[in-house]
Amino acid sequence: MAKHVVVLVTAPSKDVGREIGQTLLERRLAACINVVPAVESLYVWQGEVCDDEEVLLVIKTTAAAFDALVTAVRNVHPYDVPEIIALPIAAGFQDYLDWISESTDA
Repeated sequence: MAKHVVVLVTAPSKDVGREIGQTLLERRLAACINVVPAVESLYVWQGEVCDDEEVLLVIKTTAAAFDALVTAVRNVHPYDVPEIIALPIAAGFQDYLDWISESTDA
């Protein structure tokens, strides 16, 4: 995996998204979190097709912090199976990537 990752997490509301974000920042598990409002999510859950409005968290962090981030999100998130997906950052502005590393403890 790349040294830096973008993690996508959906949440049921802006308040829950902000709570997750604050938790991650306070624990230095992420450098930056965007809370994107009004994402329409279509998915299958327990055999039913669902259509919900959610928020999307776009989390910038390091691959080394990912496991602790998953644990922290699961402890705060109200869903039984929250979306937590890490995408590698293949390239980026080096000063920004350095800032991500400096802003996280992992």
